[in-house]
Amino acid sequence: MQWKSILVGLVVHRLTFSCLLWLAFGLGPSWGFNFPLNLHLNKLQLFNEDDGTSSSDNSWSQRIHGHGDAQSRTSCAKLGEENSPKKSSYLSLFEGDRDEYDRRYSSFPDTLKLKMKGMAKDMFFFGYDNYMKYAFPEDELNPIDCQGRGPDVLNPSNININDVLGNYSLTLIDTLDTLLVLGNVSEFHRAVKLVIDTVSFDKDSTVQVFEANIRILGSLISAHILLTDPKHPFGDVGLDDYDNELLHLAHDLAVRLLPAFENTSTGIPHPRVNLKSGVSPDSINETCTSGAGSLLVEFGILSRLIGDSTFEWVARRAVRALWNLRSNETGLLGNVVNIQTGQWVGMQSGLGAGMDSFYEYLLKSYILFGEKEDYLMFQASYESIQNHLRMGRESCNEGEGDPPLYVNVNMFNGQIMNTWIDSLQAFFPGLLVLNGDVEEAICMHAFYYAIWKRFGALPERYNWQLQAPDVLFYPLRPELVESTYLLYQLFDDDNPLHKSENKYIFTTEGHVVPIDARFREKQWNDLFPCEEGVVTDQETSNGSFSINNSNCDRVSEERRYSLPLKSVYMRQIDHMVGLF
Repeated sequence: MQWKSILVGLVVHRLTFSCLLWLAFGLGPSWGFNFPLNLHLNKLQLFNEDDGTSSSDNSWSQRIHGHGDAQSRTSCAKLGEENSPKKSSYLSLFEGDRDEYDRRYSSFPDTLKLKMKGMAKDMFFFGYDNYMKYAFPEDELNPIDCQGRGPDVLNPSNININDVLGNYSLTLIDTLDTLLVLGNVSEFHRAVKLVIDTVSFDKDSTVQVFEANIRILGSLISAHILLTDPKHPFGDVGLDDYDNELLHLAHDLAVRLLPAFENTSTGIPHPRVNLKSGVSPDSINETCTSGAGSLLVEFGILSRLIGDSTFEWVARRAVRALWNLRSNETGLLGNVVNIQTGQWVGMQSGLGAGMDSFYEYLLKSYILFGEKEDYLMFQASYESIQNHLRMGRESCNEGEGDPPLYVNVNMFNGQIMNTWIDSLQAFFPGLLVLNGDVEEAICMHAFYYAIWKRFGALPERYNWQLQAPDVLFYPLRPELVESTYLLYQLFDDDNPLHKSENKYIFTTEGHVVPIDARFREKQWNDLFPCEEGVVTDQETSNGSFSINNSNCDRVSEERRYSLPLKSVYMRQIDHMVGLF
């Protein structure tokens, strides 16, 4: 009988230990896996291995068909680990007991702020100085060969290079406003003079309209506005004898991009244009939604600065054309469309590549220009996104179930098309802040930050089912930085921007533009204010036009000095990406 007592005691002990682990690390069985936990806790299974079902209706696994082999996953963080010396990372500044989230994240000392501010400036000037030394006047610095690089003239089909590089000193132009924001006024003046004296867009270069717009046009406009702003937000940075040359260059470039909007049956522009000769006769007729629908901020500001409606008109026509092609069933758009037939070539709907900045510019255009139509389209899009792309528990910071996640679905039926997200989607927490959905922004930001912590960067494409990258490189994208910055402002009353009358917004390329009353004024009448197919008040869920202004109220006093996301949910997200 003694062995029976021992056996019963061991069973009771095991059950008690499992319950303690469940309470410490679990939030209920909604993850779609069955306990017991693996006691080494380096990974948690996301899905049941038997039937793929879950005990909660808001589990991700409810919408997945086919799980794949989770055992075959690899971690790029471990590649070469045995043969490479351990390198220190800036993340070590935040190291501590992994279970003590309050201790690790509840404070940001002034000394650490200054240290990291200096690190950011050093990184920028390391890149900028070496570009000027080894690459200027070419478009960019090839860091491997330490030489300048421009378009690949020997291989016109190399669109990864030729879409961006146009033989117009891209890096110099792209960094103008950054030099001013970082406080180097003398170098800003020198760079402006170099652009005025050396840059010309009369080039036999075929570039992508979207890339030329966000990188070149956006930077020229931003630098011009900051240089001539009578409020002098960055000090008196006026340049003697400046005669709006940057604005003239921006206008010249925009005129050279206009042929992309010609000879298109839908009004959606051709994706590429030659700066000298226009659209090539053999140009393809397919373009992505973000590429065609993310021109309105830069084109709209230019139109309102120079009093010419042409640029805003063509950009708005493209947005409206895309909007009219959305699914009648889901309200979603696809990611690739034929500009002549209006047929969707890519039917994936998500928040990442091919889609991201379309939604971003609907809201930012409303913030800048105050056009009701822009917000109505954004509001309707946002409802469709919440209805068809969002998985997980209803509330980010309350309840049981999986954390929120936005997935890629078929635009016509809302069915999941794959199990990856990409780094461009990290813009979305920032957009949520601008829309006033701060709680959701906090949760989504925590998810991307957890991926960053695991790999030291955001993989270009991350498979959330396998907890591993699908595409391993990281092209230094700014989306997560912008989202972090916008959230940080909400919790930082000492931020100088809260004490300044100047309000700014970022373009999708990260260029700074002020929210200025003059951009809400037009010197022309609307050419098609009531065009058929544009969203109306009745298309929104409540049938009325309302703006979410909750972002105007900063985080409550009682939460300002506690974690924005409860420790138990932060721990859950860390588990979700395989941190431990």
